Amino acid sequence: MPALDGTGWHRSHTLKLPHNLRLLMLPPYSPELNPIENLWEELREKSFYNRVFDSTDAIENHLEAAMRDMEKDRECARSIVAWPRIINSLMK
Repeated sequence: MPALDGTGWHRSHTLKLPHNLRLLMLPPYSPELNPIENLWEELREKSFYNRVFDSTDAIENHLEAAMRDMEKDRECARSIVAWPRIINSLMK
């Protein structure tokens, strides 16, 4: 079950969901309930801490490389986002 925060682009009256999918809206100001926030925090702390970039392109290139590195370390990513309550809810 995907979780969405209150961001405007997470709302649509025209989206047709498959019968076996439902969206869960998170309460406002609750990043601790959204595991992707922890993934972004890991990227910020490990790959962007105390860095200065010359351009937006340099930031994007660095982000792409950092995400590729994180993708290679699946155990690290799993430890950040695969919380037991999430895994258990998916296995039901």
